Amino acid sequence: MRTEDVLAATATGLWRWDNEAGTVTLDAEAARLLELPAEPGVFRESEVRARFHPVDWNEIMGVISLAVAEGTLAEARLRIVDGDGRVLRTVRSRSKPVPGGDDGRDYALIGTLQETVEPPPGTAGAQAAITGDWRRSREAFLLDAGRALAEAGSTTEVLRVAYSLSMPGFSPDGLAVFGVEGERLTIVGQHGHTLGDEGPFTDMPLETDYPATEVIRTGRAIYLPTPDDYRSRYPATWPLVRRFGRRSWAFLPLIVSGRTMGTWMAGFRHPVSFSPDERSVLTTVARMLAQALDRAGAADTERELSLGLQRSMMPSLGPGIPGMTVAARYVPTGGGLQVGGDWYDLIPLPNGRIALVIGDVQGHDVRAAGIMGQLRIALRAYASEGHRPDAVLSRASRFLCGLTDPHEGDEATAARFATCLYAEADPETGVLDIARAGHPDPVVMTADGTAVIRQTEGGLPLGIEADTDYPTTQVVLEAGQTIMLCTDGLIETGGHDLVTGWVRLRPILERHTDDLEKLADALVQAVHGPGSHYTTGPLPDRREDDVAVLLLRREGPVTHPPAPRRTALTIAQAEPERISVARQQLRELLHDWADPDQVDAAVLLLSEMATNVLVHTDGDALMVAQAGGVPGERCLRVDMSDGSDELPHKRSPGEMASSGRGLVLMEMLAHRWGVDPRGAGKSIWFELNEAEEPALPDLDALPDL
Repeated sequence: MRTEDVLAATATGLWRWDNEAGTVTLDAEAARLLELPAEPGVFRESEVRARFHPVDWNEIMGVISLAVAEGTLAEARLRIVDGDGRVLRTVRSRSKPVPGGDDGRDYALIGTLQETVEPPPGTAGAQAAITGDWRRSREAFLLDAGRALAEAGSTTEVLRVAYSLSMPGFSPDGLAVFGVEGERLTIVGQHGHTLGDEGPFTDMPLETDYPATEVIRTGRAIYLPTPDDYRSRYPATWPLVRRFGRRSWAFLPLIVSGRTMGTWMAGFRHPVSFSPDERSVLTTVARMLAQALDRAGAADTERELSLGLQRSMMPSLGPGIPGMTVAARYVPTGGGLQVGGDWYDLIPLPNGRIALVIGDVQGHDVRAAGIMGQLRIALRAYASEGHRPDAVLSRASRFLCGLTDPHEGDEATAARFATCLYAEADPETGVLDIARAGHPDPVVMTADGTAVIRQTEGGLPLGIEADTDYPTTQVVLEAGQTIMLCTDGLIETGGHDLVTGWVRLRPILERHTDDLEKLADALVQAVHGPGSHYTTGPLPDRREDDVAVLLLRREGPVTHPPAPRRTALTIAQAEPERISVARQQLRELLHDWADPDQVDAAVLLLSEMATNVLVHTDGDALMVAQAGGVPGERCLRVDMSDGSDELPHKRSPGEMASSGRGLVLMEMLAHRWGVDPRGAGKSIWFELNEAEEPALPDLDALPDL
C-alpha cells in the first residue's frame, strides 16, 4: 500500500510551503482539507493563507519563527474558514522549517495537515488556545511583546504597542489603560472604542463600584468570564458597559515598586474562560506594560522639563536686522537630558550694532546647562553696558572663575570652563569685530559659494584664568557673504576631528547658498540624519555632542563680477607655525582653481615671502590674498607686508646655499611681482593668472631648496 493512501485514510495530507518563492505544494488530501480542489497542485501563498482564520495565522507565524530559530518542529492547530469567514474545520499541522537563503529569513515548511475534532461549545477546552503547543506559542508572544514594550520611548508609543499585541488564542478587541489623579480615575489611553465612549470613565471617583477602581483600591486582578458575572458583581456600572457588546473582561493592576499606578482592561467579544495559562499571559503582559508605562512616564516628564528649560535658555532671534538675515539651530545630545552646555545668542547693543554669541560649557549634564544659563545672562549684561568684544570676554572669564571653585574635588561641583566666540556686527558696513575664547574659528561663505575658515586671534577658554586678554580680529562681510558660527559638536560628531569634520561640512555650505534656513537644516541633517551613520569619521569614539549653529548673511546687491575672495592673516615673529596656517588658508581660497600646479606654486611663493620677513626683519608679517574675476580667468594677488624699509635683493645662490632663492622663484613662477614701499615698511607681492592650460615651469626642475 502506498504511503499516500495510508495518509489519506487517516485524513492526513502533505504540504510544502516555500517562503522564498511564495508558493505552497499540496497533495490531494491537503488540498481537500484546505477547501481547495482535491487534487495535487502548486498554489499561490495568498490562496492558501485565505483559508486560515486571521487570528490563527498571526499565532502560527510566531510559532514558526521560534521553530526556525531553534531548529525544531512547528506544531499548531489552525481553523479553516470559507469565503464568508465561517469555520469549517480545524486541522493540526506538524512541520519542519528548512532554512533556504543565506540570511536565514527564507525557509521551506515541510510537514503534514490532519483534521482534528474540536471540543463542543461550552466545555472547558472550547476556549483553550487554538495553537497546539501552548508553551511555545506563549513564549514567542511574550518575547515579542517584551521587546516591543522595552523599545517604546514614550507613553504614546507604549500604548500603541499594547494595542497591537495579538495574544495567543484570545486576542481582545478592546483595551483601556486607566490612571489615577488624586482620588479620581482617568483614562490614559484606549483602543477599540468610538470617540466619546470614554466619557463616563474619564473622571470617576475611586470609590465607584467599577472593576477598574476596585483593582486600584485592592491591587488584585478581576476576571469576568460572562456578562452575568459582570452584572451580578457591578450592577451600578453594568449599564455603562452593556452597550459595547462584549462577552468577557479582564482588569489587571499595573504595579511598579509595590505601588498600583493604574489598571489595564482587556475586553473580548467572544467568551473567554480565563484558564490558568491565559491568566498567566495576561498577568505577565500587565507587568511588562506597567514597567514600560513607568519608564515612558519618567521619560515624558524629563523631556517636558528639558524642552521647557531649553525654551527658556535658547533665545528667539527677535525682529529682523536691517540689511542682514539670521538663522540658528540648537540640537541637544542624543541621550540623557535634552539640553546641555551649548548656546547661541543675539544681543542688540546700545550703539545700534548687534552682538552674536555662541558658546559651549564643558559637560552635558544639568550643571552644565545651569552654568550656561548664568554665563549667557552675564554676557548679555556686559554687552548691554557697551563694552567691546575683548572686554566682554575678559569680564565673562572672571565671572566664570568666581562661579566655580577650581579646588573642588567633587566632579559634580568642580570648576567648568567654556569656549565662546563673541562678534559685534555693524549692519551698515558689514564689519564684524570678533573675539574668541578657545572656540572654533568662524567660516565665511563668499557670494560665489566658496567656504573658507576665517582664522581669528583667540585666547584661553573662559574660566581658565581670571585675568586673560582676548585680541580682536576684524572681518568684513561683503554683500551676499555669510558667516557661520558653530560649536565643535557640528564638526566633530560622528567620529570626526576638526579636519575631517570640515571636509564633511564644506560641500554642504557651498551647495546651499540661497536660503539660510535650508542651509541650517542641511547642516544638522548632515550630522544627525540617517546619512551621518554611513559617513563616520576616522575616530572610533562616537560620543554625541550638542550642536549649536548661528548663520549671518549680509544682504544687498551682489556686484558683477562678484567681489574678490579675500583672506588675511598676521604672522608674528614669535609664531612661525602660523605660516602653515597661511598656506592652508590660501589652499582653501583656491580650492576650485583650474590648475593644481598653480596652487602649489602660489603656496610655495607665500612660504618664501613669509619666511623672508621672519628671518630678515624684526617685525610681524601681514598676509593679504585675494582672487577675483570669472572662473577660468581669475587673477590671484598675494601681498606680504612688514615694517622694514630694507628692500629685497636678487642673488645668485650656489649649490650649497641655504637661502637667496626667493626672488628667483618669483621670476620663474609668478606672472607679475613687485615690491612697493609703504610708509615705514614695504609690501612684496605676486600675481598669478588662472588658465585652463597654463604654461608654468616644472617644479621638479627648480634648484634644490
